Amino acid sequence: MSTAEPRPGVTVLDGGMGRELLRRGAPFRQPEWSALALIEAPEHVSRAHQAFVDAGARIITTNSYALVPFHIGAERFASEGLRLAALAGRLAREVADAAPHPVRVAGSLPPICGSYRADWFDPEFARPILEVLVKGLAGSVDHWQAETLSTIAEAELVRAVLGDDRRPLWLSFTLNDDGAIGGLPRLRSGEPAGEAVAAAVRLGAAAVLFNCSQPEVMADAIDRAREVLTTARRFGSGGIAIGVYANAFPPQSATATANDDLTAIRADLDPPAYLVWAKEWVRRGATVVGGCCGIGPEHIRALSAEFSAPRD
Repeated sequence: MSTAEPRPGVTVLDGGMGRELLRRGAPFRQPEWSALALIEAPEHVSRAHQAFVDAGARIITTNSYALVPFHIGAERFASEGLRLAALAGRLAREVADAAPHPVRVAGSLPPICGSYRADWFDPEFARPILEVLVKGLAGSVDHWQAETLSTIAEAELVRAVLGDDRRPLWLSFTLNDDGAIGGLPRLRSGEPAGEAVAAAVRLGAAAVLFNCSQPEVMADAIDRAREVLTTARRFGSGGIAIGVYANAFPPQSATATANDDLTAIRADLDPPAYLVWAKEWVRRGATVVGGCCGIGPEHIRALSAEFSAPRD
């Protein structure tokens, strides 16, 4: 009997948790976003994780992205943040451990001061919040995934907070949706994507990814990442993976804040269309592919079917 195993060198991530919870009828409102289900009905979180596993995801991400004061409020975070982070980790771990195929758990470490807004980042404010998330998730995760980073400084803070934690660190940056500026793909801070990749090497990351941006801007960033990593390998470093998990949002402006409102989902990014983009990313050199906001289990199923090969 044949079973589907990942194509050598390609790992399929899960998709966006928030929209999947909304679609499933979980408790959902602003400003709590995906954290509300964790607070009021955690069984919905488990079911969403399971849906991505059933679709073929080999890595599922803890539902800890919105567990920050920006979403759940400072008072609730102070009283319940640690418990909720531990719960988010445990729910993902339980689903992964019961999966019929190997599944790893990524510990989501979000942009503490607000998504897309490098100008709001305050390391002194962010550090104690990040420390709570790391402590709560630590017992359940296989690697750390700092995601939707708008500026290199956010990645540097994550590395500092993790200290001597020996689990792999994946750093995932969000890109300017307007495309390359001055011929270079850039973070939402304006920093060149190549500088972010070089920082990932310097910080000892096991993977550098690009997420929560439009599919159209990802390929240039992959090319730049590959160039930087090729140069780094000549000096004995740079042997890290490249990954992409795009969103299904329209372009976001420089003053946008992810999850500030219920952004419309593009109608042209159904699973076959998203797969076309993913195949191009893999052709360019990505070895990790998945989805962010608005990319559901049906998209992940298409990725899994494409990036898997029958094995007897």
